[in-house]
Amino acid sequence: MADLAAPGLAPAGTDTSDTAVDPAGWTCPAPLRDQPVVVMGHGGGGALSAELIEQVFAPAYGNPLLAALTDSAVFDLGGARIAFSTDSYVVRPLFFPGGCLGDLAVNGTVNDLAMSGARPAFLSTAFVLEEGVELSVVGRIARAVGAAARAADVTVATGDTKVVESGHGDGVYVTTAGVGLVPEGVDIRPRRARPGDAVIVSGPIGQHGVAVMSVREGLEFGVEITSDTAPLAGLVAAMLEVTKDLHVLRDPTRGGLGTALNEIARASGTGVLLRDRAVPVPEEVENACGFLGLDPLYVANEGRLVAFVPPEHAEAVLAAMRAHPQGTGAARIGECVADHPGMVVVATGLGGTRVVDLPLGEQLPRIC
Repeated sequence: MADLAAPGLAPAGTDTSDTAVDPAGWTCPAPLRDQPVVVMGHGGGGALSAELIEQVFAPAYGNPLLAALTDSAVFDLGGARIAFSTDSYVVRPLFFPGGCLGDLAVNGTVNDLAMSGARPAFLSTAFVLEEGVELSVVGRIARAVGAAARAADVTVATGDTKVVESGHGDGVYVTTAGVGLVPEGVDIRPRRARPGDAVIVSGPIGQHGVAVMSVREGLEFGVEITSDTAPLAGLVAAMLEVTKDLHVLRDPTRGGLGTALNEIARASGTGVLLRDRAVPVPEEVENACGFLGLDPLYVANEGRLVAFVPPEHAEAVLAAMRAHPQGTGAARIGECVADHPGMVVVATGLGGTRVVDLPLGEQLPRIC
């Protein structure tokens, strides 16, 4: 088993009275809000990420499209409603059970577009390569990009390549941007969540983050856990065939389902009540998270979505999701409520409740 102790920390029971502990040596140090430099938590999708955007980027760019802070910007252009999104992928390792950097880069941007109800159409790719990386590795990732684009029915229309000196990168980074068309009558955004909405997740959670961590740390859990990375535009199209009045869609990537629900609750000023036993967590993921000290609600997913659906359409939408290959494990896990606005609360099987707060940083860095 891999040694999970953080560098700079002594084993339990060790006398550390004369030992200086250097937090800078930790693999993923607990980020502090008054940090004068960037820390790993700034990229984790939690409170630190939100502060970075709100305090640095939003004031610098200053426009209403960015202020919406949705997965993709939606705007009118030449009489059409366009969705536009971009994302960078720095996953380590480059290859993991169920996928690799290449298909992750395609599916992630395709899914960001789909969360606005858009039909993704075109992508760009930008590769940053580190000097010394094997061309066979680059070729394998490029082929994965092509295969994933074909599977998602999108065209990689343009791209760019840069090379940095050895030691100034981590093999391969990929940035993708994408555009798609939003059908008339579709208005999907976090602020549309309403009390009474059914909260539905498209399948089991936590698989991607645990799959990446298992390879990175050389851990074995008795069964291989594979990433759920997949394009979700087809699933969203099937949901929209039932009703165009879907209130919110979000793919719970960095920070997992817990973070996505907190962002929706805060944007809409409503509360979210989950039923603990209704949230689908595979047994192998639950066991792995228990071993690693992780909460599955905060573990990243790359082929799942959470939907806020008006109650009168909930059962029909759930049935349509379960009939689609990417939604066979869909489950209704709770509802949007007027109580505790801006908060996510879980009703436990023992009759109690617990708050699912927005995490400060992230449990697992470099998982997308």
